[in-house]
Amino acid sequence: MTDAALPKAGPTPADLRAAVAARLKARRAREARFRWYGRLAIIAALSFLAVLLGRIVTQGYTTFLDYRISVPVYVDPARVDPADPMGANYDLLVADAVLARLGEQDDARGTLSGKAMQLLSTDLGFQLLDKVRADPGVVGQTVTVEGSVRADAGLYYKGAVDAELAQEDRKLDDQQIAWLDRLQDQGLVSSGFNTGFLTRSDSTEPEQAGVLGAVVGSAMMLLVTALLSVPIGVLAAVYLEEFSPKNRWTSVIEVNINNLAAVPSIVYGLLGLAVFINWLAVPRSSPLVGGLVLALMSLPTVIIATRSALKAVPPSIREAALGVGASKTQTVFHHVLPLAMPGVMTGSILSLAHALGETAPLLMVGMVSFVPGVPAGFTDAATVLPVQVFIWENASERAFHERTAAAIIVLLVFMIVMNLVAIVLRRRFERRW
Repeated sequence: MTDAALPKAGPTPADLRAAVAARLKARRAREARFRWYGRLAIIAALSFLAVLLGRIVTQGYTTFLDYRISVPVYVDPARVDPADPMGANYDLLVADAVLARLGEQDDARGTLSGKAMQLLSTDLGFQLLDKVRADPGVVGQTVTVEGSVRADAGLYYKGAVDAELAQEDRKLDDQQIAWLDRLQDQGLVSSGFNTGFLTRSDSTEPEQAGVLGAVVGSAMMLLVTALLSVPIGVLAAVYLEEFSPKNRWTSVIEVNINNLAAVPSIVYGLLGLAVFINWLAVPRSSPLVGGLVLALMSLPTVIIATRSALKAVPPSIREAALGVGASKTQTVFHHVLPLAMPGVMTGSILSLAHALGETAPLLMVGMVSFVPGVPAGFTDAATVLPVQVFIWENASERAFHERTAAAIIVLLVFMIVMNLVAIVLRRRFERRW
């Protein structure tokens, strides 16, 4: 007869404590690694953002620095006829006045005056023409005109032109650079804030180009977008969330609204081109057609954001209103919708901010054209900030690339203000349950 097998001894309390401690240590290590992964992701995102913004700011901040020249010009009666002021070459008059201040004598072919005109904005000649047309008595007198230097001269003053390069590798030759230095030494050239960039519209001359027309066009287009997308989107969301029957058709509509929010924006541009321009004959390149296209694009986002805000309202609000005798419509519009309004406004403003940065659909409806003025109405030709950035970036002159970055800064400020408004409104009207 053999002895029965003895039962194996179980883990001791010390072994259990050691195993639990090991598992806790491993779990805490995983949590620590996860936190570090999150921090690294945030650091990487902020680094990319800093590089992007740094590149934009360093390239565009010089646009807000303007170099202006003040030139006394003798309005020679032999060259300007008071009876026909349009017949004179005022750019040449200004250039000859600059040469006189430099102590240079032009030749018969006008070589030096041609070089001088390459340093001066054509705005100086227009100013002189306006003075003669306003008062023909200035003919025979000396008048002073003041304006920006030419874009290449401005780039030299800003340090963007290397004078050490060979002449054939830069637009300004050695004589022109020497003239610019002498003009600055004589006090004829001064620097200051470039208000013209914010008060002028687009121009073929970089030193005269500004963003006023694009800002006004963007504001008018956003107004059309807001007047159409916000009321329609909010009412559609209220019906779908509060009143519509839950059946197959409403499910199909809800799925398609979610799908429309992911449709590429250029598809909305093609739709706007076919419907609004080719069929309804809405003026091309106008804030009206741009606002209509962006309203179509913003509608799904407004509807989704509004439905989410309505769902966030506690059911007890509806039950209490119905319990005291309010109708369904009174419950929704007197109690539920006002309480959901912070989320509705936030979603609408963020949707409009996203629409502000869209370019592809606007290119399809013709807003890529050159518009030198400020639109006076919703059917006038206009451009917007994203398209203005696109146009300037594709320009051949280097000074336009500088203005491209400055226009991006203005666009970012525009969008930041809209996002701040959304945050302030949400905190102002938010209710905590």
